[in-house]
Amino acid sequence: MLHRPIHTLLFLLATLALLAGLAFIFPKGGINLGTELSLSFPTLNSIFERKEEKPDISKILALADAEDKDTIVKVDTVCKVPGIKKASLKVDSVKGINLGEVPTDTTIKLLTTIQYKNADKTAMKNFFYSLTNVYNEPKSVRVLHYGDSQIEGDRISDYLRSKLQMQFGGGGPGLVSLVPIAPSVINRISTSGGNWDRYGVFSFKDKRVPHNNFGVMAQICRYANYNSSTDTTAPTKEASAKIITTRNGGATATSYNKVKLFYGGAKSKVLCEFYDASIFKESDSLEKGGNFNIKEYPVTSLTHEFKFFGQDSPDFYAVSLEGGKGVMVDNMGLRGSSGTFFNQINYGQLKQFYDYLNVKLVILQFGGNTLPYLKDKEMADKFGGYLKSQIYTLKKMAPQASILLIGPSDMSIKEGTAYVTHPLLEDLRNAIRQAAFDTDCAFFDMYDCMGGKNSMVAWVEKGIAAKDYIHFSPAGARKIATLLYSSLINDYNAYVRSKK
Repeated sequence: MLHRPIHTLLFLLATLALLAGLAFIFPKGGINLGTELSLSFPTLNSIFERKEEKPDISKILALADAEDKDTIVKVDTVCKVPGIKKASLKVDSVKGINLGEVPTDTTIKLLTTIQYKNADKTAMKNFFYSLTNVYNEPKSVRVLHYGDSQIEGDRISDYLRSKLQMQFGGGGPGLVSLVPIAPSVINRISTSGGNWDRYGVFSFKDKRVPHNNFGVMAQICRYANYNSSTDTTAPTKEASAKIITTRNGGATATSYNKVKLFYGGAKSKVLCEFYDASIFKESDSLEKGGNFNIKEYPVTSLTHEFKFFGQDSPDFYAVSLEGGKGVMVDNMGLRGSSGTFFNQINYGQLKQFYDYLNVKLVILQFGGNTLPYLKDKEMADKFGGYLKSQIYTLKKMAPQASILLIGPSDMSIKEGTAYVTHPLLEDLRNAIRQAAFDTDCAFFDMYDCMGGKNSMVAWVEKGIAAKDYIHFSPAGARKIATLLYSSLINDYNAYVRSKK
């Protein structure tokens, strides 16, 4: 049969009519196929209505690029750390950059600044004082960066670490888990032998764990389960963990000279052999019991291996790779977490960690995992209340530390044929900010910093956010980290000037 153009046209018209009919009769809210699955179809209005406008983020990105060129010389520090030069330029100068290229739009500057409850910015004073006095601190000033999948793999934290260590000294990537949740850009960690597993409390308490000693990283690693035999006639279990530090984190991340193993909870002594660059260095027993034991090893390479021999596995809370005195920034990306887990960790143990580590700043970056479960503003406000209870706990455990809350990034949902900001995102952001102000913490508004409503669409189109319309790409994470660090260091400069 000969097909004429009119046949093709009629077929297309019939198809369009069928689709229009489906769009007309299909339920607006879609058809639920299960608790987490639904079937939807674009309505006629969604096809022809005016699309939501997305913001122009060009000035924000230009500011991030300008700040990223050489932020270190902007610091007007008064600290006296050997080998660290005091910035010779004025605070408002940027080396190698034509200041005419840097956006001076006041609105853009306000979007990318840290916010405080009061004008004198008391929330960050403890941290800023520690930076000015870093060389007189008993040990390195510690920054703990807790967050959800937005920071996993050391994103955002790595930039803060690099810049702070370049200016104030210190070296090494800090705390790492022997069974990491996600691959890191800096450390490659592998395990063998035994039955390695991770036991967490950061999204829900693992019911396999008979206690609440989860340590500073809110997780435990073991090579034998909690039902393992302590019978002295049972065969010895053998397991190993290897850490390789790459040079992807920059010069300061590889500038460390000691490795610390934090452990506890073993039912019997465990023999531990330590190797540095495949060279045997030490063999010693790990003590049984306790929830805060430390073994420290001097190192000269970037490859380290632990070999364990015993009837039982200790609880391994963390390994820390540390350099000389200065600043340490620890990344704790906790995928799936809402940040409401601190009250479930043994307070005494957590305080021991915070005291020993000399924690001076805790960064909390949560909210993204809560948003999908919110049904209204009231639920968003309740989450803010839950977060406040966590902050009160942290303030008791680390009274010497400042606390900075980072609000959620823009997150999009599909509405018809377009991606738009989740309708409750601003309510969640407001609740988190209020929790920060009610507890005298600082707040960084990542949503506004990105450009506000529907900005995630613009970031995706620029190739600096993932097509899940939730997470940043590595390049996007660096831009956000740049703006965060710039705001932090500007406030530090203001603090230093106020003390002269």
